[in-house]
Amino acid sequence: MDLDEAFGLVGEFGPRQKRLTAFLVLLQVFVAFQSMLIVLVGAVPEYHLDLEESQTSREALAKHVRFTSNFTSIATEWYLIRNEAYKVNLAASLYFAGLLIGNILFGQLSDKLGRKPVYLTGLFLDVIFGYVSAFAPNYDIFAMSRFFVGITNGGMSLVSFVLTQEYVGKSFWALTGSLTNLTFAVGIAIYALLGYYIREWRFLAFVSNSPGLFFLLLSFMLPESPRWLYSQGKTTEAENVLQYIALGNGKERLSVKLKQCTGAVKKDDSASGVRSLIKHPVLRWRTVILMYIWYVCSLVYYGLTLNAGELGGNLYLNVALSGLVEVPAFPLCMFFIEKSWSGRRKSTTAFLIFSGLACIFTMFLPENRGGFLFSPNILALYGKLTVSAAFNIVYIYTSELYPTVVR
Repeated sequence: MDLDEAFGLVGEFGPRQKRLTAFLVLLQVFVAFQSMLIVLVGAVPEYHLDLEESQTSREALAKHVRFTSNFTSIATEWYLIRNEAYKVNLAASLYFAGLLIGNILFGQLSDKLGRKPVYLTGLFLDVIFGYVSAFAPNYDIFAMSRFFVGITNGGMSLVSFVLTQEYVGKSFWALTGSLTNLTFAVGIAIYALLGYYIREWRFLAFVSNSPGLFFLLLSFMLPESPRWLYSQGKTTEAENVLQYIALGNGKERLSVKLKQCTGAVKKDDSASGVRSLIKHPVLRWRTVILMYIWYVCSLVYYGLTLNAGELGGNLYLNVALSGLVEVPAFPLCMFFIEKSWSGRRKSTTAFLIFSGLACIFTMFLPENRGGFLFSPNILALYGKLTVSAAFNIVYIYTSELYPTVVR
């Protein structure tokens, strides 16, 4: 039998697969903590400065500045204000630069070495560099640690997402993908709650990073992806994993026998996945379009998310709302993408249009405009909700459009 037939036999989404995917889905809370860390850890409170314009050295600022808020941040500890204020955004940019490298690097490594070892290595290094951020003695070390956290957190979370897809049958990919992104949104709100009660930035960074240890220890019990094993020609190992899933699903006397994968990747053809993206015209055009859509979704989503700390009003409430507003996006996605009259493509198009319109309209409304439905902040939340929906569909859509060796 082929792999999809085997999943139909052992169960596409049985009790064991639910436990495996639930664990990886909950991991997104930790991923959200690291992604959003700079929003609170880098927040710049209001301050009073008794200093002449020409005196801008750090030593002079330390003597003459008085911060009025009741929380600390890297800005208050290292006086990242005025001419030094750019360093807060620089730390955030370094994280996302690392994210870019991590996605490319870990994707290739997981294709060559396997999902599980690459995922475990990434999670281990993510935790280590997360603690370096919490205990950094100066800004330079903090900024570099955020760069390496971006590499490991982004790469590890990418591989974990793929695992949630490859543990289950194809008919449940939309569900597991949506739950992953939903949990990330909830993680943003939980992080805001942590920040509300933990006002010292080093302790907040320490607490936010510590769940990674829990997930790391339990991750050793995860099996390798049966789809990756099968794509590599490791039929026996794939059968063993499927047998393990079948036992967990209550099918004790089941025997799984797979036929040899005709498209198995050879050891000397480790880069076949990347070459396939440009070798085949259909995949090449598909990749160009998806790359642009991913760029747009990322730009709008993270632009609105990281800007939550800059909105007027309560800092922690704004961050929490930026996460909670995403929650309705996922049942909307599940409803539309499974309907024959909408599907993946039309739903993505519609959500991107609504998000773009909401963001454009914010430019033409005065900041002090009254009313609930058409204030700039509310429109920003509308934009966040709809771009989150589009982002969620793109995650699922991308997984479904590519074969295992390039997924």
